Amino acid sequence: MPTLIHLNGPSGVGKSTLAQRYVDEHPGVLNLDPDVVLSLIGGWRTDFFRFLGPARDLAVAMAGAHLRAGYDVVMPQLVMRIEEAERFQAAAGTANAGYLELALLADPEEQITRFRRRAEESHLDRHVTQAVDAQGGDDLLRTINGDFLVYLDHRPNALRLATSGAGSDASYARLSALLRSSSGRG
Repeated sequence: MPTLIHLNGPSGVGKSTLAQRYVDEHPGVLNLDPDVVLSLIGGWRTDFFRFLGPARDLAVAMAGAHLRAGYDVVMPQLVMRIEEAERFQAAAGTANAGYLELALLADPEEQITRFRRRAEESHLDRHVTQAVDAQGGDDLLRTINGDFLVYLDHRPNALRLATSGAGSDASYARLSALLRSSSGRG
C-alpha cells in the first residue's frame, strides 16, 4: 500500500536532507516539499507566510494524486496544529494509502546552527531564513522547537527520531530502521 511519510519537525532538524536521500534510494517516491511548491507562487519572496497555506493545499492535492497512482510520498513539512496533520492523514486515506508521521527532534541550539548553515545552500533556503528572521529569528526558532514538543504530546502515534549529534548518515540509518519497523519500508 502506498504511504504518505510525513517528516515533521522544526526547521534545521534534517527533514529535507533525509527526504531527498530517501527518494534517491527509492525510485518512484515523490519528495514533496511544500516550501518548494511555495517557491512556485508569485510573491512568495516578499510574503512567505501568506502563501504557505495555499502551497500546502497544492502539496496535499499533489500527494493524493501520486498516492492514487500507487507510489509513496515523502513530505518534509513542519506542522504544529493537530488539524493540519489530520488533513495530511485524511488525504492519504482518501487515496487509499497509509500515513506515517515521523517527528524529527534536535537540540534547539544545534537546530538553529543547522538552520543558519542551510541559508548558504540554496536560494530558497536564503529566503526562508529571511522570512524567519523577519518574524523573530533565533527566538522564533526556539519558540517553534518548544511548541513542537507540546504538539507531540498530543500525537502519541508519531514516531520520534532524534537527530542531535548525528550526521546525515546516522540520521538516515535511524530513519530507515524506524520505517522498517513500522511498515516494512526503509
